[in-house]
Amino acid sequence: MVDGVSPVTRVACVWVPYFVAAAAERCEPALAERPLVVVRGAPPIARVVEANAAARESGAAPGMTETEARARCPELARRPFCEERVASAQHALLEEALAVSPRVEDAAPGLVYVETGGLHRLIGDDMAIGERLVRRARTVGLAAHVGIAGSRTVARVAARTARARVVVVPAGSEQAALAEAPLTVLDLPPEMDGTLARWGVRTLGALARLPRAGLAERLGPAGVRAHDLALGRDPDPFRPWVPPPFWEEAQELDWEIDDLGALATVLGRVLERLTARLAAAHVWADALDVRLQLTVGRHERTIALAQPTRDSRALGTLLGVELAARPPAASVTAVAVSARVVRVPPGQGRLGQPSPPCPRDLAALVARLTALVGAGDFGSPRLVDSHRPDAFTLAPFAPPEGDDRLEEDPDPGRGGRLMRRQLRPAPPVDVVVQGERPVRVRWRDADCTVVAGAGPWRTSGEWWDADAWARDEWDLLFDDGTLCQLARDRVTGTWTMDAIYD
Repeated sequence: MVDGVSPVTRVACVWVPYFVAAAAERCEPALAERPLVVVRGAPPIARVVEANAAARESGAAPGMTETEARARCPELARRPFCEERVASAQHALLEEALAVSPRVEDAAPGLVYVETGGLHRLIGDDMAIGERLVRRARTVGLAAHVGIAGSRTVARVAARTARARVVVVPAGSEQAALAEAPLTVLDLPPEMDGTLARWGVRTLGALARLPRAGLAERLGPAGVRAHDLALGRDPDPFRPWVPPPFWEEAQELDWEIDDLGALATVLGRVLERLTARLAAAHVWADALDVRLQLTVGRHERTIALAQPTRDSRALGTLLGVELAARPPAASVTAVAVSARVVRVPPGQGRLGQPSPPCPRDLAALVARLTALVGAGDFGSPRLVDSHRPDAFTLAPFAPPEGDDRLEEDPDPGRGGRLMRRQLRPAPPVDVVVQGERPVRVRWRDADCTVVAGAGPWRTSGEWWDADAWARDEWDLLFDDGTLCQLARDRVTGTWTMDAIYD
């Protein structure tokens, strides 16, 4: 180890200059021959996010307004910033680097590190590896520069400062390669750049010569990190990038299917293959995207699952319910099902209490209930932000986290406690009032006399809307010993039995 740089490990840095503009040129290759800026915002306050080399030669630069950039370069082409386009270009760059080495790191948009250890027997020397990386990037429409050195920091500085497409820094010459590089290649925070500029530090060599203890005292951990970078050290570990898994199974059909039963059989086989892959990776499906190729057009559906599962039978039941409710408009010639996956941590019940249900069994139960009552009538109740009594809506079912059961009574034998039994739907009752107070109630084919009562408790809401409501609530004791709550709708004048106290 010399100055923190290992002579054994070799790392390549693949850098695409002006990456946001390069991503736009990748989609429209003709733009590479013209001055181009990528802007964000609407005129007249749209600002330049990135500019390609031709636009920068004409005076356009990031941070300018589009009007100012066009004044400096009238033939300027502009494209709006598109996050998906940038992400697609970065993914393509990573995949091409992964085709050269099994260990790559996604450092930043347009910046990828590649470990080259062990590639010399397969590809050749460092220059051959760099040329391979340049060619692979060119195949996906990106013009890259490659630097190869003993650390990621040195390789990045070499790629960003050299004029050649491929630059190799021999082992032991890292300090010489960094000495004259401008401080801007490190992309330090602006406040640190300003501080170092006031100290007269303009190059990495000047920063490396500063006393480390003094930097730590004046700039803290950020100053020590900057000193490490100026010495060519990598303060952060290498984080290998793994391509996101593609959870999809598809099947083309030898004949057209216009029967839902036959289609369910085909989907069942597709789901069996898909869930087998999910089980092998220890993940569960949280939603399904179904695409059916029809003789005329396509049929696409997205099904959100109430409970993550990888049970093919439960998923098949849900797909059958969905297709029965919204059948395809023509015969099916091909099917494809993709899963959006999540990881479900294992749960553990509390001591002395039953263990939580198995996710597979719970998902099967949810699927059967959904098929029985319909997706719109099954879920978890959620209170609506309203003062209306019992106002709620249904949200997708999710099991409660932790132990949400009621706390047990430590002394169940003691009396004096009442349990309120809510009646839903509240049955109508006939009430005889005297001075607006109920005195007799016909309830369950029996006439009951009110012997005691309290109320009314008056509530109302949404008076500004067509759904305005107002009600009175009474707590009443009947002569037969029944203690209950009655409610009177002041809009319609009807009475209902809301609850009974046991």
